[in-house]
Amino acid sequence: MRIGLDMMGGDFAPAEAVKGVKFFLESVASDAHLVLIGDEQQLHPLLADAQLDQSRYSVVHSSQVIGMNEHPTKALKEKPQSSISIGFYLLKNEKIDAFISAGNTGAMMVGTYYSIKAIEGVQRPTISTLVPRENGTYGVLLDVGINADCKPENLVQFAILGSLYSKHILKTENPKVALLNIGEEEGKGNLLAQATYPLLKEAQQLNFVGNVEGRDLFTDKADVIVCEGFTGNVVLKLAESFHEIAVKRNIKDDYMDKFNFEAYGGTPVLGVSKPVIIGHGISQGLAFKNMLLLAEQMNQSKLLEKIKESFVPKQEQ
Repeated sequence: MRIGLDMMGGDFAPAEAVKGVKFFLESVASDAHLVLIGDEQQLHPLLADAQLDQSRYSVVHSSQVIGMNEHPTKALKEKPQSSISIGFYLLKNEKIDAFISAGNTGAMMVGTYYSIKAIEGVQRPTISTLVPRENGTYGVLLDVGINADCKPENLVQFAILGSLYSKHILKTENPKVALLNIGEEEGKGNLLAQATYPLLKEAQQLNFVGNVEGRDLFTDKADVIVCEGFTGNVVLKLAESFHEIAVKRNIKDDYMDKFNFEAYGGTPVLGVSKPVIIGHGISQGLAFKNMLLLAEQMNQSKLLEKIKESFVPKQEQ
């Protein structure tokens, strides 16, 4: 497997990206070959200092970087030699099998849509986040930001995508799927929630268990929780603040540590035809290592093949 990594994306790149590569190569038994995309003049001294096995990685030079605040579409057009642009070129042309970046999220999404496309049948790709639960396991919440406004049919597809991710990556047998709402009763919620509930209830691919409330997020009441991206992003940012508050108040707690985004690295774009993983802009070494691990897991589990099978039109099955 060839994993492409944007070495220039993120607030602490390329130094922390190199640390992540070092953590991965030294601690993970893997035959993956890493394709490191970035400015050779900046990368070579850092890679030399890291003393890595040179047979396990190669460097592809990029002379430009898309900044965090640049307009995504404009930047991709005007910076064809940026690390993100080159990464998607390599992915589209099958020079790499997965692409990871902690750079400009908008550019990553635009690049994903225009270079590798959605899986046939998927109306809108989505991104998710892992939710630490009190019993030590993880749930999945989606969408968490790229689909602020949704139709009921979108949420049903998010539920299918999240269920497959939970089953094949988190190894959850028959994942329980729930709709995030302001009450448990079937008739609760806004127009979107009320219209989505019966569709989820009728979906034979899903183990739908009904509505869950905000207080249920960190329990095992559901393994996959769906909502539109506006609500999901608010929940995600709130959850991230738990770890920040614990650190500031010098609270030592194993459970609170799980809210540190570094622990799971980044999020895959679910519903597209090749593995694309988006990292947090403030990703450091551990996060980069875990994003590389996730890319490998997605490949080994054949997650994308499972998704494609689930979205084949009924008349073709």
